[in-house]
Amino acid sequence: MNLELTKKQYRRLLDMAYIGNWVLNSARGMDRFSDYDEVESLLFSKAREEGMSALYENWNGDIVPSRAFVNGGIHEAIADYEDSVFFDILAEELARRDMDDVPIDENNYAELTRRIEEYMTEFELHGTDNVQVQRNS
Repeated sequence: MNLELTKKQYRRLLDMAYIGNWVLNSARGMDRFSDYDEVESLLFSKAREEGMSALYENWNGDIVPSRAFVNGGIHEAIADYEDSVFFDILAEELARRDMDDVPIDENNYAELTRRIEEYMTEFELHGTDNVQVQRNS
């Protein structure tokens, strides 16, 4: 298979491959999906052919993203995504809890949406500063 990319497109593809592999493997410890590591390595190995040596390094015989690549801002994009997903999930979970976790259908969907939006507004204004946990002792 041949794929023609400009250097800019190739660089974006490396970002996407790294982010995808991070999402799939970062929390798996030693139980990684090695086939995704292999694809990432293959894509980064092409950086050598393109004269983009700052993007890859050799680690234990494998081509991996370089420290410069990893520390160059890609994790800020991942963190932005994680923050967004975190607040979306938290808002929905809290809204469902407030509704006693009843099944959602056309009769109560608007109520769920309203509650989610209230939580999202709170999180946008204050983050988690006003979130409290009450302990039942």
